[in-house]
Amino acid sequence: MKNNDSLEQATFAGGCFWCMVQPFDELPGIESVISGYTGGETENPTYEEVCSNQTGHLEAVQITFNPEIFPYEKLLELYWQQIDPTDAGGQFFDRGESYQTAIFFHNEKQHELAELSKQNLEKSGRFSKPIVTKIIEAKPFYPAEEYHQDFYKKSTGRYKQYRTGSGRDRFIEEHWKNNDKADLQKSLTPMQYEVTQNNGTEPPFRNEFWDHEEEGIYVDIVSGKPLFSSRDKYDAGCGWPSFTKPIEDLEVIEKMDTTHGMVRTEVRSKTADSHLGHVFDDGPGPNGLRYCINSAALKFIPKGELAKQGYAKYEKLFS
Repeated sequence: MKNNDSLEQATFAGGCFWCMVQPFDELPGIESVISGYTGGETENPTYEEVCSNQTGHLEAVQITFNPEIFPYEKLLELYWQQIDPTDAGGQFFDRGESYQTAIFFHNEKQHELAELSKQNLEKSGRFSKPIVTKIIEAKPFYPAEEYHQDFYKKSTGRYKQYRTGSGRDRFIEEHWKNNDKADLQKSLTPMQYEVTQNNGTEPPFRNEFWDHEEEGIYVDIVSGKPLFSSRDKYDAGCGWPSFTKPIEDLEVIEKMDTTHGMVRTEVRSKTADSHLGHVFDDGPGPNGLRYCINSAALKFIPKGELAKQGYAKYEKLFS
């Protein structure tokens, strides 16, 4: 049983809330991410009313989290990496008051941490323009209509098309991806960095998980997002961990790979854009797929540690 007394809420406005759920969802210690409206005076507003810019509300997400597993400071870091904090008129393709950015603090500690985080971002020089994201005391939060909840899962194709077309991904790539590699070099081993950032391949049969049989889940070494379950792992005889399917299809993306004189399908993680390995069509499962994954791209969470490390929702995989 979860102790609700240990859970807190964080509320962030970052433009269209469709794009603000997936970055936080499924991370360790995150219990839920709800799309909704906040900051205005109108009670129980509709999507159409908020979009009219007459309610004072912003589109936002409210995150219920365990700060002992995923601290508020880390949520703030992740939040900044999803937005253009220099844009006072909206976010990317979406313009107007309801798409402005804001951090809504729920207590004085969150207020102090948010102000400090904003100051550090300003001092970093990452952006040439002033940071205009507001830091505001939390007001009543009204969940959005059901069809907006988990939109990235319900309407995957439309979500991907919208997100790409909005310019958000391109902005994030330009302002964050390359700058983060220096930090990753400090936190990853040389092999982990070579595999995940430089599309490297570790030696077969001489890696951590190729013959690992313990029950649990395998998460992205960079982001912590769940990728594969031991229930779908098998010995393919190739010397690398092999799986018949990912836990969440949306967190594993495929790209054509024509390196080394071959045509293969590369597998990467959605959130961290880590190189994971390749997928082949010679697997034993119902889909006939074999996900051949580098151990260096993975972190293993034992079944008995799932709740403790913030992955309690995945215990059902082993019930």
